[in-house]
Amino acid sequence: MDIMDKLKILADAAKYDVACTSSGHNRAARHGALGNAVAGGICHSFTADGRCISLLKLLLANKCIYDCQYCGNRRTADVPRAEFTPKEVAELTIRFYQRNYIEGLFLSSAIIQNPDYTMELLIETLSLVRDVYRFNGYIHVKTIPGADEALIRQAGFLADRVSVNIELPSQASLARFAPEKTKSDILSPMKILRNNITQSKNELSLFRHAENKPRFAPAGQSTQLIVGASPESDSEIVSLAEGLYGKFKLKRVFYSAYIPVGNNPNLPTAAPPLLREHRLYQADWLLRLYGFTANELFTRPDENLSLETDPKCNWALQNLDKFPVEINRADYLMLLRVPGIGQVSAQKIVAARRVGKIDFDGLKKMRVVLKRAKYFITCDGKTCEKIPLNQETIAPRLRDNSQIAGYTQLTIQQ
Repeated sequence: MDIMDKLKILADAAKYDVACTSSGHNRAARHGALGNAVAGGICHSFTADGRCISLLKLLLANKCIYDCQYCGNRRTADVPRAEFTPKEVAELTIRFYQRNYIEGLFLSSAIIQNPDYTMELLIETLSLVRDVYRFNGYIHVKTIPGADEALIRQAGFLADRVSVNIELPSQASLARFAPEKTKSDILSPMKILRNNITQSKNELSLFRHAENKPRFAPAGQSTQLIVGASPESDSEIVSLAEGLYGKFKLKRVFYSAYIPVGNNPNLPTAAPPLLREHRLYQADWLLRLYGFTANELFTRPDENLSLETDPKCNWALQNLDKFPVEINRADYLMLLRVPGIGQVSAQKIVAARRVGKIDFDGLKKMRVVLKRAKYFITCDGKTCEKIPLNQETIAPRLRDNSQIAGYTQLTIQQ
């Protein structure tokens, strides 16, 4: 098969993997090497001069030995099959980089023969890209659950980010829809990655000249959850993500709305609302950056996030006893919990009130989203509008029905 035919098949097959990740660290250009890595972003990002920088996103092969029912590349799927050689992927990466098409590589694979064999092929590919073609740019590789620990370690020293896909949020769903996979096969490499990332960071801080040694997965590890293929609620999904962040020190959990693949009676025939995926990302943001816990965002374990109101606004509506917040006195963490106030604007508020009182005009200049924040704050004891602080009045004003109507899931032709 011609390499461009393989590219068409295997680039399309990689669409199920989410890879909108940033480099997470800086790596300067080196003499005799191609490219660099910048912490600001890689996939679907823009540089200061307006260039869009992106990844070459590929599967090494889509000939899978597993038959995960939710996967478009499963063993029984009626799709064109192809397999790259490691050299073909390496040459494509370098050619695309030299033409300024890409800034990095995202590489995954279906499971060929067995996990170890597949992982060996991925490592051979990365070794060619790094050591033979001297590529110094960003690489994200997905490891194979069940692969040997030594192989996972090798991959971590060749890639910037390494990820292990959990895909389904519970052991029961794995057993039902992906019986060849086990929870331990997935969590074991996550532990290996966590331990090696921690060790690499410790060595960097303790030993002189450690910065000259290869770093293990300097951009950390991530995972992906499929939303809507199995019956888990948003509460269960967000609680799982919270546990993964705490236990495995993940950089990101990605959420991917299920896309129906074939006519499987055990799976939903319709895709979940794409807005559900968006709400999960918003909740995830609150976990990672705003100091919220999963228990604060949900009152029941079977609860789903509201599609009418974003999670932060919804929490505020459920906790009106904590409002209004006085802008000139509230601490930083409480400011972060006000709808319409983000990290940057909260920092500006804390800095500005050291030299004088802040009013609503000042908040506008700080880019506070007053159309949300005004219901929950006071400035020097004054409210922005004479609106009663109750759910019946505020909730309809926080809904964006036009946005809800605009979110539709895209379909993928099989």
